[in-house]
Amino acid sequence: MDSNNVLKQLLMLGIGTTSLVADKIREATDQWVREGRIDPDQATKMVNDVMHQLRTDQGSFEELMQRQIRNVMQDLGVPRQAEMDELRGRLDRLERQIRDLENKLWR
Repeated sequence: MDSNNVLKQLLMLGIGTTSLVADKIREATDQWVREGRIDPDQATKMVNDVMHQLRTDQGSFEELMQRQIRNVMQDLGVPRQAEMDELRGRLDRLERQIRDLENKLWR
């Protein structure tokens, strides 16, 4: 399975959860305003505070998930992009050396 796809699915799950939580918080604060338990300014501040915290937590969650996925991929022996780039460079150099040697033989 493509690790980027798994990460995207996890992030979308987090975004969906955040959206659901935001909707429920808005519903609850709207109800409290209607009941007179809090005033509209308090409700707005509460929603904004919770949303700020959720965004902060989501960023931490995303970083944690990326780290975990990198660790799993490393444990499975999946090479990092930098390692692949280095190997491609080495392969290009070797191919060039072989061509140079072949050209010397044919002269």
